Parts: sequence; C-alpha cells; structure tokens
Amino acid sequence: MRRVDTTESTGNSSAGKASDHLANERTYLAWIRTSISVIVFGFAVAKFGTTLREILYVRGVEDRSSGFSLVIGIGFMAIGIAMSLMSCIRYQRTRAMLDAGTFRPANRSITALAFVAAVFGAVLAGYLVYTRHAF
Repeated sequence: MRRVDTTESTGNSSAGKASDHLANERTYLAWIRTSISVIVFGFAVAKFGTTLREILYVRGVEDRSSGFSLVIGIGFMAIGIAMSLMSCIRYQRTRAMLDAGTFRPANRSITALAFVAAVFGAVLAGYLVYTRHAF
C-alpha cells in the first residue's frame, strides 16, 4: 500500500494539523452513528419476529415461521458491534499516522465491511422472498 505524506500538498511541515485530526474525529463519529443504527435495526428485526410469533399464538394460528428473523437480527447487531470496534481501531491508527506525518488509506477493512453488509442485505432480501407466503 502506498503511504501518503500529508505535508506534500500544503507545504506545511507541522504533522497532524488540527483540521486533519478534526476530520478524523468527524469520520469516527459518523461510523459510530452508523454502527448504532445497524445495531438498533438488528434489534428491531429480531424483536419483530418474536412479536409476530406472539401475535400468531394469541390468534391461535399455527406458527410456521422458522425464527430466522432472530438470526438475521443478531447478525445485524454483530455487524454493528464490529463496525464500532473497527472504527475505534481505525480512528486510533489514523491519529497516530497523522501525528507521524504519514497517512495510509484503509483498504481491506472497508472492502470487508462492504462485502459483509452486501451479504446480509442479500440474506434479508432472500428471507423476505422466502416468507412472502408464510402468513
């Protein structure tokens, strides 16, 4: 991976200037907000399946669901937790790189996260197709 010297474009030799650190912090906070949203979404998906089974039980309808919404919900919650941990690690590494005067963009972690999110989106879409005639 190519390292980028953060002093090249500005000609300023002060490593890790305040605007770079503030941008790093804004990015970190955006990742934290997103991870919280993914965790809450996972909770809602898991809770929806449980609530739906309870409603069907009260109505006397045979429960034909597989309980897969719980698995999907926990999966999304795990992704959100991983995102928050990854963002914390990335924030600390970027801060250290800015202080050292070099910057190396994230590549593998961003690609891996995008792949996992795409897989879970496909699983969720498949679940909707699978359960369209369940009730």
